[in-house]
Amino acid sequence: MALTLIESSKIAMGRDEVIKAAIMELYARNSDLMMSLPFETISGNALTFQREQTLPSVGFRGVNEAFDESTGKTDKITESLAIAGGDLDVDKFIVDTGGPGQRQIQEAMKIKSLALSMTKELIKGDVTSDHKSFDGLQLRLLGNQRISAGVNGTTSGTLSLHKLDELIDAVEDPTALLMNKSIRRRMATAARTTGVGGYITYTLDQFGRRVTEYNSLPILIVDKDETNTDIMAFNETTPGGGATGCSVYCLSFSENGVMGLQGGEMEVRDLGEIDTKPVLRTRVEWYISLVIYRPRAAARLWGIMDKAIEA
Repeated sequence: MALTLIESSKIAMGRDEVIKAAIMELYARNSDLMMSLPFETISGNALTFQREQTLPSVGFRGVNEAFDESTGKTDKITESLAIAGGDLDVDKFIVDTGGPGQRQIQEAMKIKSLALSMTKELIKGDVTSDHKSFDGLQLRLLGNQRISAGVNGTTSGTLSLHKLDELIDAVEDPTALLMNKSIRRRMATAARTTGVGGYITYTLDQFGRRVTEYNSLPILIVDKDETNTDIMAFNETTPGGGATGCSVYCLSFSENGVMGLQGGEMEVRDLGEIDTKPVLRTRVEWYISLVIYRPRAAARLWGIMDKAIEA
C-alpha cells in the first residue's frame, strides 16, 4: 500500500525510527506537494510497466459472423530511482555551548532545504540538465495533457475559469490542483468579483493550516526553492514563444495515477562526530523518482499570463 510521508512518519519504533519520522514530517510540512504525494516502495533500482496508449475497438456482429479482431496498444515505461539526500553537519562547539537544541535547529533548516529542492525536482526536474535527477511534471506532460491558456490552443493567454475547468476535465479522478501563490490569490479575488465567480471553499490540512479549494479540489501551493527562488514563477516559455508565463497542474494522486517511487523508506542515520572535523553528522538518503501510471492521471495548463483571472 502506498503511503504519504505523513502516514509513514506515524510508524515509528526505536530511536532511529523516531528521528526518521521527525524528518519525514519536516519534509511534508515544508512542501504541499511532498505532503500529498503517495509513495510506492519498489525493489531494485527501477520500475518497468506497461502504460495504456490506445484501447482495443469493440462493435457488433451479425448472426454467423465473426467479431473484428482488435487489441489495445501500450507503451513500455521505465522509471529509474535517483539518489537524493544530504549530510547535516553541526559543529560540536555549537552543541556544547548552545545545547542539543542547536543541532535540531540546524538539522531542521537543512531538511527544509532538501524538501524545497525535491519539490522543485518533482516539477522542474530535467535529466538532460542533471543526469543524477529525474524528469519532473513539466517535461512529462505533453500532447493532450498539456493545454494552452490561449483561445486557439497554440498561444498564451489570461487564466480563465473556463480553461481551469478544461484542465480538470482532462484528468481522470482528479484529487488536487498545483499552482503558485499569485494564482491562488487571484482565484480568491475572482470568487468575490461579480461576473467572474468560481466556487472557492476552505478546509484545514494535517497541520491545521487553511487550504483553499476550487470545486472541492484542494489547491496545493508551490512556493520557493532552497535558494529562495520561485519554483513556478511567470518565467516559463509559453506556446508560440515570444513571451513568458506560468502553469497550473491538475493531478490524480492514487495507486494507478501520480505517485512517488522509493527504493525503501527514507534512511536517516546519526553518524555522530566524524573523524575529519569536529562536527556531528546526520545523513539523510532517499532513493526516489516520479511515476505517472495512467496517461490521463495529470495535466498541465501552461502559457498563463501575469494578469487577473477571467470568467
